[in-house]
Amino acid sequence: MKKPWHAFYPKTIPFELQIPSCSIYHFLERAAQDFPNHTAVIEADIAYSYKDLKHAVDRLAAALYRRGCKKGDRVGIMLYNCKEYIITYFAVQRLSGIVVQLNPMYQQRELEFMLEDSEPNWLICDSSQIEKLERTSFKNKLTIINADHAQNGYDCLSRWIDEQNETLPPLQVNSREDIAVLQYTGGTTGTPKGVMITHYNTIASTYHTSITDEGALQRPGERFLGVFPMFHGAGLMVMIASVFHAAAYIPIKHFRINDALPIIRKYRPSHLSAPPTVFVALIHHPNFHEDDLRSLKICRSGAAPIPLEVLRAFEQKSGVRISEAYGLTESNAVTVRTFGKGVRKTGSVGIPVPNSDVKIVDLETGLEEMPVGATGEILLKGPQIMKGYWKKPEETAHTLRDGWLYTGDTGMMDEDGFLYIVGRKKEMIIAGGYNIYPNEIDEVLYQHPAVAEACTFGIPDAFRGETVKAAIVIKKDHTLTEEEIMQWCNEHLARYKVPRLIEFREQLPKSAVGKILRRMLVEENREQK
Repeated sequence: MKKPWHAFYPKTIPFELQIPSCSIYHFLERAAQDFPNHTAVIEADIAYSYKDLKHAVDRLAAALYRRGCKKGDRVGIMLYNCKEYIITYFAVQRLSGIVVQLNPMYQQRELEFMLEDSEPNWLICDSSQIEKLERTSFKNKLTIINADHAQNGYDCLSRWIDEQNETLPPLQVNSREDIAVLQYTGGTTGTPKGVMITHYNTIASTYHTSITDEGALQRPGERFLGVFPMFHGAGLMVMIASVFHAAAYIPIKHFRINDALPIIRKYRPSHLSAPPTVFVALIHHPNFHEDDLRSLKICRSGAAPIPLEVLRAFEQKSGVRISEAYGLTESNAVTVRTFGKGVRKTGSVGIPVPNSDVKIVDLETGLEEMPVGATGEILLKGPQIMKGYWKKPEETAHTLRDGWLYTGDTGMMDEDGFLYIVGRKKEMIIAGGYNIYPNEIDEVLYQHPAVAEACTFGIPDAFRGETVKAAIVIKKDHTLTEEEIMQWCNEHLARYKVPRLIEFREQLPKSAVGKILRRMLVEENREQK
């Protein structure tokens, strides 16, 4: 059925796409077959061809297969952006296994739940993670990526790849049903959940993104700058899109502007997808030249809203249009976006991509569709929407209803079908592109012996989108400093979750029944601005 936004589709973009039912591994197989000698990965100034990449992937898959890895087995990957991440990811897909995405910044407490919930059969990491993992309950097979750092008798990924073993089972994937990835998120209710992303979800998202780029990228010859971490859903999709285009992927382990600029100048990327903080860092860097990013053909911003002034300044300096996007982990990243060309409305995140639908419903029941211009909850539908939450049927049934994904975000659509985000998931903080749930930080703060009450919330930040702030009431006869709280949080939380601002108070605002009013703290901070 034709939708209002279809009037704004360029003639080259169909309303509905035929999405092939294939394995994600097919993208690598096709790239290696079509362009074996083209560069697939550039890391530390060393280029690896698609022939080399596929050879390493197949060797690792064979090594895992020989050790008993089979269809449906879960393999945790706990790495920053690197070629080993790509090799492991595709090796698991070759065996029709499930990749469990694990953030290497997580501390022991954060890892425990995900490891117990997903029960990975193997876990791939680097040697810096071993001490932390040894303190968890994980008792399955732990493998590190580099033989130079092998220790304590752990298996080594590089040695597995070097094994003279190429025996592999037939590739058997039910694209629509088989899970490719467990991507952990707070979901729409703030409790950690494993989002089940199928092969078909990923294939659909890749085709949606490619078609709405309107032919801007060629195959092969492009260069993708890997800024988003691959353990993040957006970063994983960037890497997969690079392989889909038989492009060269340039992994950035940590984005630091002084390190990134020389890489940008040397390799002249044609594709950049990043959170707003990266664009802020670029436009404000004193040594950023207007021609540094003139090689870009596609530029996307995601994970958090990008300030209008940042968007305009970057586009003026770089000469490339930023395409904003809206989606969730549960929608496998992009469902709505501004296209590479055509109409773009200020303040809007764009229109639904092909095969996708969006509607706004009332906030109370979620059943009544709202009129044009009215605010309500955003619902999404399409082939990229998750299969559900891992081992959580009740939460799945609550979030997926009649084929619609209830996002928990609020927004409105205009008469042309352009979507405007009004709010977002209750209480969630988005800082530097990361989703942070304050309840998790509160729990850590309450564990401190000097903390009587605590409440964490986000306050606007021009660079990071939001900054994490904690309001704390100290127990009687105790003392506590900001430095002590920072140290405590650093020991128990990933660094990006650690509050950057601490406020000690005599009391916290509460409701008549004694519930701490987080929203009131947010409003108080806004009024103080």
